[in-house]
Amino acid sequence: MKLIASLFLLLVSTIASAQVRNGEAFQKDYQLHISRTNAAVKIDGVLDEPIWSTAEKATSFWQKYPDDKNKATRKTEVRTAYDEKYLYLSYTAYDSGKVFIQSLKRDFGHDGNDCIAVIIDPINTRNNGFFFIVNAFNAQSEEQLNANSGNGLNFSWDQKWFSETKRYADKWVAEIAIPFKTLRYSADKKVWGINFLRVDTKTNEYATWTNLPVNFPSYDLGYTGSLIWDDAPPKPGTNAVLVPFITNQLDQDNQNGQPIKATPNAGFDAKIGLTSSLNLDLTVNPDFSQIEVDQQVTNLTRFNIFFPERRTFFLENADLFSSYGIDPIRPFYSRRIGLDANGNRIPILFGARVTGNIAKNTRLGFMNMQTGRKGDYSPENYGALSVEQRILKRSVIKGYFLNRQSFLTEAEKQKDPLAAYSRNAGIEFNYSDLEGKWGAWATFHHSVKPTISTDNNYYSAGTSYNSRNLSFVLDLTNVGTNYYTDMGFIERIQNYDAARDTLIRVGFKHVYSEVKYRIIPKKGAIINYNLEANNYIVFNPDNSLNERNTNIGWNSQFRSTTNVNIEMSNTEVHLLYPISFTGATPLPIGIYNYNGINAGYKSDFRKKVSFTINGGYGGFYNGTNTSLSTGITLRKLPNLTFNLNFQYNKLDFPLTYSSTELFLIAQRTEINFSTKLFWTTFFQYNTQRNNININSRLQYRFKPMSDLFLVYTDNYYTDPFFKSRNRALVFKLNYWLNL
Repeated sequence: MKLIASLFLLLVSTIASAQVRNGEAFQKDYQLHISRTNAAVKIDGVLDEPIWSTAEKATSFWQKYPDDKNKATRKTEVRTAYDEKYLYLSYTAYDSGKVFIQSLKRDFGHDGNDCIAVIIDPINTRNNGFFFIVNAFNAQSEEQLNANSGNGLNFSWDQKWFSETKRYADKWVAEIAIPFKTLRYSADKKVWGINFLRVDTKTNEYATWTNLPVNFPSYDLGYTGSLIWDDAPPKPGTNAVLVPFITNQLDQDNQNGQPIKATPNAGFDAKIGLTSSLNLDLTVNPDFSQIEVDQQVTNLTRFNIFFPERRTFFLENADLFSSYGIDPIRPFYSRRIGLDANGNRIPILFGARVTGNIAKNTRLGFMNMQTGRKGDYSPENYGALSVEQRILKRSVIKGYFLNRQSFLTEAEKQKDPLAAYSRNAGIEFNYSDLEGKWGAWATFHHSVKPTISTDNNYYSAGTSYNSRNLSFVLDLTNVGTNYYTDMGFIERIQNYDAARDTLIRVGFKHVYSEVKYRIIPKKGAIINYNLEANNYIVFNPDNSLNERNTNIGWNSQFRSTTNVNIEMSNTEVHLLYPISFTGATPLPIGIYNYNGINAGYKSDFRKKVSFTINGGYGGFYNGTNTSLSTGITLRKLPNLTFNLNFQYNKLDFPLTYSSTELFLIAQRTEINFSTKLFWTTFFQYNTQRNNININSRLQYRFKPMSDLFLVYTDNYYTDPFFKSRNRALVFKLNYWLNL
């Protein structure tokens, strides 16, 4: 009780003393005038064009991380220019002469790399924009930004733009040209929102032009400065792209005694700019064979695991559909389209998607996908509609409608009437104050299935606060037993009964609370201390307790990038159905209460050899769980990265509940021959899934956004050891055509 009272007093005092930093004022405090050039700009990383000696300069960057009260350690200069076709940027990043990057691959992102970036908000509403990144070896990444980008980026948005870098003894230079047709904007807008980012791994700093608060992402749109045009910017023009592809796949299914089979294939994707802010994407017979396999995990829960989407078509503008709900409860989960419950491919015949702004404050998303029949899996049509309306400057009210329609035979309808269709609709209000510190949400969701008309809703409400030192979250949720999401994912609504080998649906209510406090020392080896406590309570539909998880942890981050953490937990489970983690006698229905402790260390990732180690011990239902995970990374920059990760769990239960040891080994080798040629091999050994997987991928980018892939995948059993399951060899060629 004393601890709760102390945390409450700390919360009140921190909020009361919090510094107000109004992002709107940044547009007056940080202004940069863009210059027009009449002479050609050659993108070669050499800033010898006349415009670069006269263009206005942005400099005097602030630290964004680790301490936003300080100026950046190293100097950065940025200049901008334009002509009828391109927006130009030049960066001079003063440096020690030695740069650090983790990969030469496109779309690797900005974290942990010496890089520069620009954040552009052409509409200047602080809700939608673009993020372009170039690392010191000229590997590019780009992404669209929106109000949901704070949850993380996947860099799925692909566009053709140009850059070049040069490295010198005391600096490195980047020169960039972004075609106007890749940016969606109104040509009469003469003030754009803009910010510039530099990541310097040697000083472990993120630096931005504007004084962006440390508690927000470095690409946050709420704290941009102004890019001021002397005249209206050029009209963006039409952006239309066609990407045809051909593939040939050789399959051998030893598990089912099938001989080698060759399967040629062809199709195309198309991107068409309908307006300056609305885009149409088409796909016919899409192929995702070049996508890397899922990273396997050890599952010690009673429920299914959420695996992230990796297919590029479903990642671009995915937030319009996938941001509804919260992480364990998502009405829309794109992996339901074109994949069965075991992750096996179901053919997608064609699809279309329209995304973008239909008005200054209104964002639209529409998608329709048609799958074909495969074995007992019937053809299905998936439709999704989402509309977002911005209100109160940084808040959003949004709604959606989802429809899955199966094309079943009469026999299939009689066998499983619920499989005929599934429909979901919902509305959400997400509030954010002007600074982005205070947030709140309220949601209501409804599902429709044949013969079901009760207990089929999901609703939630919550609030959050995020400041420099303090943050907290409180969420209240209720999910009805008959709330179905055939196009979504709900982590814990399906309960497995090991005694009867069946799944049972049970709705639930939960209360989730979390508080974090960050201490930022002014100097010293440690750059921040983080104290975190969270509590997750789940109730059954009759309001009886189902489960409670309480965690408290401490984390210290060092200026050298090393990290130390420790966490203690207490769990209480009122088990509704028998469950087994060993394959032996299932644990009986009852109440289980147990404690655990985990500690970890992460070394300086910038070294040629770095490592992580985590260990834990504690109760697990009526037994114990001893865990150990460790990883080692070897780098020869910029061409070679070798990762080896090992995870071990020993579950000990009394009597006939038995014991087991679970091993998960993952080894990845990445060879970057250049920014055009890559070879990645991923090996995974998982005793829980009784599977050994080898996935090796060679990629050659022979022209911008045009690729040749050669992918080899092999699966074996862990027991009997290395007995073959299946293997495949895929050749794929795609070509990017600007129309």
